[in-house]
Amino acid sequence: MLNKKWSTLLVAAALVAAILIPVLYTGYSSIKRADAELSAQEYANAAVHYQQAARLLPWRTDLLEKAGIAEYANKNYPAAIALLDRPSRLGEQGWVALGNSYSNTGDMPSALRAYQQGLHFYDSVSLYAGLAYIYRAQKDWPAERDALQNQLRLDASDPYTHYRLGLLLTFLSPEQALTELTRASSLDPETDPAVQTLIAALNLSATQPEASEQMLTVGRALGLVQEWDLSLAAFEKAIELDEENAEAWAWLGEAKQQLGQSGSVELDRALTLDHTSVIVRALRGLYWDRLEKYEQMRAEYALAAEFEPTNPAWQASLGDAYFKLGDLALALTSYQKATELAPTETIYWRLLANFCSENGVQVEDVGLPAAQNAAQLAPNDPFALDALGWSYLSSGRYANAEKILLGVIASDPNFFPAYIHLAMTYLAQGNRAAAFNQLTYVRAADAGGNYAALADEMLKQYFP
Repeated sequence: MLNKKWSTLLVAAALVAAILIPVLYTGYSSIKRADAELSAQEYANAAVHYQQAARLLPWRTDLLEKAGIAEYANKNYPAAIALLDRPSRLGEQGWVALGNSYSNTGDMPSALRAYQQGLHFYDSVSLYAGLAYIYRAQKDWPAERDALQNQLRLDASDPYTHYRLGLLLTFLSPEQALTELTRASSLDPETDPAVQTLIAALNLSATQPEASEQMLTVGRALGLVQEWDLSLAAFEKAIELDEENAEAWAWLGEAKQQLGQSGSVELDRALTLDHTSVIVRALRGLYWDRLEKYEQMRAEYALAAEFEPTNPAWQASLGDAYFKLGDLALALTSYQKATELAPTETIYWRLLANFCSENGVQVEDVGLPAAQNAAQLAPNDPFALDALGWSYLSSGRYANAEKILLGVIASDPNFFPAYIHLAMTYLAQGNRAAAFNQLTYVRAADAGGNYAALADEMLKQYFP
């Protein structure tokens, strides 16, 4: 009887083994295959085989997470979310993939929830980075600052994180910003130009007695480094500190325009507060320029020039307004007046030269001498040398133009205006092949940029 009982158990065990062994073998084979596919970046296949293994090995709760991570890597974000957003606890990488997947589908509240939940279990650089990204999208600057500080607590080696934190601190806690900006510059020299602009502004603001003026200075610097979201926040803070600060209102209007908003209400408010401010007038001039209301633009700059008659910038801006109104004689007079007010500043000689070349106005008598003055004042400035090359081209001195423009390109291969003017020079000489090469290069190298668009236009015109 006992032997019969053992025989029955052995038969049952054999049957179970006969069923389970192939299942286990297939399951673990699927894992091995999926791991290899993941390493080979065959993410879609890896996801399929991880899910297959998960069905065969239900106690391996990590396999659906692996499948979700593979789908995330494959940029199949809805599939990743379906696999990862489950009651079971995820690993650090799973939480990151879930948060990023939600973020990439535009579901920011769910992404925020995933990052926050993950941080309950893991003190993670990647999770804090995701958190910072969400807060940045929500324009919650204090929360983004806190997330970045935690990110740097865990990994202080990323220059961009230092730079971004430094940007936020310029208006949240200016006294702490210098350390982060300097660290960013030391880790990545490419950030140095922007860092130096911000440091100069912080140093200047530290000498200003009024807190509102300090924020205004910081906001302008943030605008100069193209951080208009943060610039807007600084200008709003400046207004909170002093609601009668006309320039802060005007700059807030400019920041809103840069961000695709109107800004007209803020600019009108600035004018009401101080109608004699040259900054208010100048920013209103930019506003009208963007709307192509050139008479209003001219009127604003004329008042700025009246209020501050020794500032060459207003004369140059008047020159631009007259040019857009089609009054080339008054435009020329205004540009010349700017050079008279600032005879040692390259920019005004260059603007005068370029105006003459662009419009064929007194190139020989005014434009070329202006370009020569610009190049003499700044012999290494590609803008000045390009203006000289263009003036040589416009005055029919093609060999001189070619020499100057080739020199600009050799010293600064990414200075695209020189390629455009060189192409124009070759066209004037009848060297169509060389012109074609210059234009096609710009169209490819400046993809999506203004010079690429101009090169494409010229290619259609001259090489239909």
